[in-house]
Amino acid sequence: MAHLTRLTLTDFRSYATADITVGSGAIVVTGDNGQGKTNLLDAVSLLSPGRGLRGAALSDAARSDGPGGWTIAAEIAADGGNVAIGTGTMVDAPDRRLVRINGATAPIARLGEWLSVLWLTPAMDRLFVDTVSARRRFLDRLVLALAPGHGGEVTRYDAAMRARTRLLTSDVPADPVWLAGLERAMAEHGARVAAARTATVAALGVALAAAADAEFPRATIALSGGDAADLIDTLARNRATDAAARRAIAGPHRADLLVIHAAKGQPAARSSTGEQKALLLGLVLAHAELVAERVGHAPILLLDEVAAHLDPRRRAALFDRLREIGQVWLTGTEPALFAGLAAQPLRLDGGHVVAG
Repeated sequence: MAHLTRLTLTDFRSYATADITVGSGAIVVTGDNGQGKTNLLDAVSLLSPGRGLRGAALSDAARSDGPGGWTIAAEIAADGGNVAIGTGTMVDAPDRRLVRINGATAPIARLGEWLSVLWLTPAMDRLFVDTVSARRRFLDRLVLALAPGHGGEVTRYDAAMRARTRLLTSDVPADPVWLAGLERAMAEHGARVAAARTATVAALGVALAAAADAEFPRATIALSGGDAADLIDTLARNRATDAAARRAIAGPHRADLLVIHAAKGQPAARSSTGEQKALLLGLVLAHAELVAERVGHAPILLLDEVAAHLDPRRRAALFDRLREIGQVWLTGTEPALFAGLAAQPLRLDGGHVVAG
């Protein structure tokens, strides 16, 4: 993995243009509300596979009074030297995302070979009481940092599952050979999806158990559901049930990430709002440290409005942990929130990025 050294935006959300040079450590982005702080983090998040921290449609990322397309370009420092990566959409194809690596067109999944990006946003504060699918997407982002091919396996599994559901719910009887082929694809990709999730949860569980920082409550984690064992036989048996339900009732797409407040021995969902935020932050920090240990470089962390919601003691503990992690982008309304953190300051004023 690597870190950004330069970020260039064109017609992306609130930015007509922006060109930012950054270092390898902490970067603090401050400014009044509505200046584009989260938009800047969203741009960084889209330099990795997936739909970014907003999870929005590609067309929504285009500047409202712009031509319709948008681009995000970056230079990154990697072990083998500098690499240029970029992504965006064309005016005549606003829902088709393009990727270039060193000037050559590449699949979106290739971004994961160069950058791993994790984020925390205010919308994630209630992750533990959110939907199962939200926790599963969060888990898959953790897996991607350790297994860059995971996103492709999830995509292929989901595509086969959707095609199978269309066959089962069609007014025309399904071709049994075609149906069996889709179930075989679900079983093959599903086994790899489940194995990668299991391995990540196991490794992260060990890292969480070894974490010594008492300022963030320790979590224990486990997977629930989503078993891929004998999936091809299960899918064949469940055809009538799945047709009636209009969805597959078994498989890795049913997995959930269970998080327990270790000291209290209770589900994170039953913890206070402040405890949930601290549990989530501790989990993400432990994962970043795990990735750094396993692959040699920590993922890029995007922490949107995190400092403002921590008490001074936990804020100081967070800053201590961040000194040992790689590139971290933090946002807040006031520079004073980040006193004690050695960081490159970026100030947003009138929607423009200025130093200091």
